[in-house]
Amino acid sequence: MAEMDVDALHQHFRSILQSVPDAMVVINDAGIITAVSKAAETLFGYEADQLLGRNVSILMSPTDKSQHDGYISRYLRTGERQIIGIGRTVTARRSDGSLFPIDLKIGEAKIGDHYLFTAFMRDLTEQRRNETRMKALQAELVHFSRLSSVGTMASALAHELNQPLTVVTNYLEAARDLLDAPDEETMKMVQEALSEAAKQSVRAGQIVRKLRDYVSRGEVEKRPTDLVPLLGDAVALVQTEMSTATGAISVSVAESTPHVMIDPIQIQQVIINIVRNAIEAMGTQIDPKIEIRAMIGGNGMVLVTIEDNGPGIDREVSEHLFRPLASSKSTGMGLGLSICRTIVEAHGGTIEAMPAGDTGTRFAFTLEPVETDA
Repeated sequence: MAEMDVDALHQHFRSILQSVPDAMVVINDAGIITAVSKAAETLFGYEADQLLGRNVSILMSPTDKSQHDGYISRYLRTGERQIIGIGRTVTARRSDGSLFPIDLKIGEAKIGDHYLFTAFMRDLTEQRRNETRMKALQAELVHFSRLSSVGTMASALAHELNQPLTVVTNYLEAARDLLDAPDEETMKMVQEALSEAAKQSVRAGQIVRKLRDYVSRGEVEKRPTDLVPLLGDAVALVQTEMSTATGAISVSVAESTPHVMIDPIQIQQVIINIVRNAIEAMGTQIDPKIEIRAMIGGNGMVLVTIEDNGPGIDREVSEHLFRPLASSKSTGMGLGLSICRTIVEAHGGTIEAMPAGDTGTRFAFTLEPVETDA
């Protein structure tokens, strides 16, 4: 009866070796292979007869092969586990000598005075291939993102620098023409033109530095600023740049409006960009008007509005007006308003566009007031 039980047990064990889905190899405490599953034969490219009685190091990479017997003897002597009962990813070796990654888990069983170790192995080749493919794809996406950022910033710089550089050009051309008939009066005008050109050159350099600093660190250098001269200077700069523009631009700052905590260069860029867009949108229409107002808002923030009586915003454009590359102009790059939103939000404010009157457009953005002691 006992012999039949042993035969039945062997039969059951052989059926396990044939059907277990993972590669399974059983070794003794001398590292000799005593049993091999069908999945292990397929995985390693050996017949069972070629492995039985061989040292398990035949299935290992050269690095692990030299250390394997030491692992077993150290474990039997000290109980220190390197892989047994822990599991790890190791490199295995096929019959053709090719190396591949496997997930290795080892269980142990003590029979009398001896140990048997059962290794369960799963091929990680496809998983690693997918991981490599995914990393390559992520690297491409990061590279594309960096290229897009560089391209956007380059376009943004060109977009913003066009304003002061145009003013510089106008002043220098005027100075050149005045020098055709030099006298005391015209020389004073030349000096004034060159002085203004120099100021705008400095301003161009400030724009480059501010945009660079903002992109690299996301920081804004705020200081208390009076909106009255800031808005006036912005309007003057736009009118100088767009010398052919017609129409009235009015500025109104409520007496209760406090100073704001801003980076003046960046907020001036927001105002200039919106006003310039409004002038371009109104084109040659009759009686074009732009009204700029500043007041304390209901939420304690300072509210700045820029309203025109132009043709208004197309409904489709208004839904994504502040996104990069969104533009209502056939020749526009759609970067200006995206930059405006970025600057305003970096100052802790919000910006939006809405219809005004029958056909016009109103832009409204908020700024942080300077805190005063009660």
